[in-house]
Amino acid sequence: MQRMNMAEAAPEVYKGWVAAEIAIINGPLDATVRHLVKLRVSQLNGCLYCIDMHTDEARKAGETDLRLAHLTAWWESAQFTGTEKAALDYAEAATRLDRQGVTDEVWAAVEKHFDEGERAGLVAVTAQINMWNRLGVPLHMEPLHH
Repeated sequence: MQRMNMAEAAPEVYKGWVAAEIAIINGPLDATVRHLVKLRVSQLNGCLYCIDMHTDEARKAGETDLRLAHLTAWWESAQFTGTEKAALDYAEAATRLDRQGVTDEVWAAVEKHFDEGERAGLVAVTAQINMWNRLGVPLHMEPLHH
């Protein structure tokens, strides 16, 4: 059972988060990359609410079932481009944040595949989905598809 509805409990804060989400969606990062990052980070964080939502969004945007199935092992799959792999590598490193943080090697791949605005979009979407996951998991947000 969901513990709390943040939109009701803290509407002004929630409105700010939604405004940031809209800015990210309208930003320079490619929509396919954005969908993949949101879904992969949500998988890593175990946020069923976000996994459910972002799987639906990715499918509606044209993502294939094969690529969605391969996402959990993207680094082994030929289904993803070098650009997508660089984004997913960054997103995983930024989500896990061990002592090394995001290595220079991972960042160099991001710089190779993304211009500065796109890099900012990648950093923003990764941070934002981690924030949403940190609401969804502890608050037991229920997915649309039970």
